[in-house]
Parts: sequence; structure tokens; C-alpha cells
Amino acid sequence: MLLPDLSLPDAPKLAQNITHFARALRRAGLPIGPGRVLDAIRAVEAAGFSEKEDFYWTLHACFVSSPAESVVFTQIFRLYWRDPQYLEKMMAMLSPMVKGATEDRAAQAAEKRAAEALLDGLDKDFPQPEPEAEDIEIDIDASQTASVQERLRTLDFELMSNAEMAEAKRLIAGLSLPVRPLQSRRMLSRPGPVPDWRGTMRKATRRGGEVTEFATKRRRLRYPNLVVLCDISGSMSAYSRAVLHFVHAVANRQGQGWADVHAFTFGTRLTNITRHLATRDVDAALAAAGAEAQDWEGGTRIGACLHAFNRDWSRRVMGQGAVVLLITDGLDRDPAADLGREMQRLSLTARQVIWLNPLLRWDGFAPKAKGIAAMLPHVSHFRAGHNIASLAGLAGALSDPRAGGEKDRLMRLLTA
Repeated sequence: MLLPDLSLPDAPKLAQNITHFARALRRAGLPIGPGRVLDAIRAVEAAGFSEKEDFYWTLHACFVSSPAESVVFTQIFRLYWRDPQYLEKMMAMLSPMVKGATEDRAAQAAEKRAAEALLDGLDKDFPQPEPEAEDIEIDIDASQTASVQERLRTLDFELMSNAEMAEAKRLIAGLSLPVRPLQSRRMLSRPGPVPDWRGTMRKATRRGGEVTEFATKRRRLRYPNLVVLCDISGSMSAYSRAVLHFVHAVANRQGQGWADVHAFTFGTRLTNITRHLATRDVDAALAAAGAEAQDWEGGTRIGACLHAFNRDWSRRVMGQGAVVLLITDGLDRDPAADLGREMQRLSLTARQVIWLNPLLRWDGFAPKAKGIAAMLPHVSHFRAGHNIASLAGLAGALSDPRAGGEKDRLMRLLTA
């Protein structure tokens, strides 16, 4: 691993600098507590800091426990310990309108995340001088205005600017998709509502055949898999990137109940990007997924890609009671008969098929396209997928299987 050209910090404030550096790592998502900070200070005291390589790897050994954390650590270490103008550089990364000491270039993986972590709490750590007060009274009528976050929740992904999309991605990262457990056919030998006759007889045999109590049992609870099929064709590129940010947040958030989260992209071919979602940093994860999926912003062959999924992956990832999240506009070049047949096969192996279609943002949408008409009868939910509010509403679709969204209305138009 190539080390950056690092300059060593001043010794008198070394302990304070290491503490502040650890705070930045914790803001970036690394699980660092006071114990690790004390260990790092003692380790640097024992190893010394006369050599930049020794200083880097000493802190690396104390704070990093996985390859994904190493990427974030390297970026924050470079920004914090190396450049005295790092604040200007980070502000230039976060806002394309701010030109600082850094050159114009694309931020590397985890660099924006490192910048946000270091800039968090900037006013507290680096207080700025207050401007001189002026005797100017400004009256602002905010009665008809909405907050920025509320506006972003209902704004179309395709209409967002770069700054709005960056803020929207931060809001998407905070969304959750909890799911209720399913009752398995298997039983547990624990107190429950179901009589356990075999357990009762086993206990009776230990007492000479006398039945003194009745044993009971209950069903085992298990969680389903989440399978995401995301269209990355040219007409879906703005929406698919936002949805993949949401899928990454779901895959990396504990306590939501999903057994496994599997993600596939499709345009002209099917690509499995599940392993990339395990990367903690979302920028690095989507960069790796984009490098593997070579058909970004290309054509659309939904029928052929669903056929490849049903043939090669369905038995591996679906399991019993899997929920399928299908993100596409339904505009397909393949024959409608093949698409309908593959959708029927997909629906028979899934507990729910939730279709997110950004075309539902238009008033008066009707299933006139052959691909949409072929897919609609085989989904359990048909919902819009063009803004943050539509992604947040997925939890309601999972909790109420009877709420099919716009499916009932469109099916009446289709059969009329």
C-alpha cells in the first residue's frame, strides 16, 4: 500500500490532535470509543513519531478493523495530518461552487464522507468571528414556504440539481425498510399455543407413565430475503442511482429484519451487484457496482433479463417468502408474451412483487405500453418511485399486503 506524503504533527499537542482525529473517524462511521483513543495515544507514545510510516501504521492498527474502514481512515488521515489548508479543500469537495486550494478533480471513494466527518462540528472546533451587527431589520414572510427537506421529499429525482441530489442521498441514507417476521412450519420446543403431544409423552415416561403436565410448543419465526431488480437503462439512470443508495442503506443497516439483501441491475443484461453492497462506504460500493455493470444508460431488455434471473438466480436467492422490489419503467423492446411469462414465473416464487415505476408521477398515467400491460397483472403492488416520499412509503406496502397502490385502478383501465 502506497503511503501519502505526510508531514508529522507537532508533539506538544499530539494527544489533543489524536483525540480530534478519532472524533472525525467516529463521525465517518468507524466504531471508535474512548478506549481505542487511549490505546492509540499510548501506542504512539511507545512507538514514537519520528517516522511518518510508523505513525501512520500505529494509528491504523488502533483504529481500523476492516478493509472498508481502511479507505475512510486513509482519506481522513491525509486530510487531517497533511495539508494545513484541508478545510478549504473539503469545502470545495462538498460544494462545487466553492473554489479553494485544491485542484478541480473528482473526489475519490470515501473522500466526501471524510470531508463531511471533518467539517461536522466545525463551528465548535474552529469558531469563526461574528460579523458586525448592523441596524438593518429584515422581515421575511415564511408562512407559505416549506423546509428544504420537505421540498426534497416530493421533488422528482430527475429535476434535482447536483447539490439537491447530494442532500437527497443523505436523506435516503436515513430511510429504513423494516419487515415483519414470518411464521415457519418448523416448531420450537418452547411454551406456546400449540400442544406438544410427543413432548408430553416423553416427560410422562420419565415419571413412570404418569402425565403431570402438558408440554406446548410454538412456531419458529424467520425473516424473508429482499431481492432488488433495478433497471439502469438510459430512461432510468437518474432514478436507479437514487434507489441503489436506498438499497445500500437497507443492506448495511442492522435491526430491520431482512435475512439477506440481494441486488441485481439490468439493462441489456443481468448483473449481480450483491457483493458490492457489503462495502460500508456508499460511494465505493456504487463505483464498484457501476464498473461491473457495463450496460449503464443503455437499452432495455426486461424480458431477457428476467429470464436470466429466473433461470440462474431464482432458486439461489429467493427462498421461501422472499420480497421482490422491481424498479423499472416497463418500456421493453422484447416481445410482450415473453415478458408476461417471465413475470408470472417471478410472481409465483415470491411472496410479494413490488413494482416502483417513475412514470406514475404523471397525472392520467395509463398502461398503454405493451410491456407495462404484460407486467401489471403479476405484481402485488404498483407504486411511484420518483422521489424520496415514494421510497419512504415502501414500509406501508410491506405492512399491508392488501394495499396494491395504483394496481387496482390501472387493472380496471386495462380490462375495460
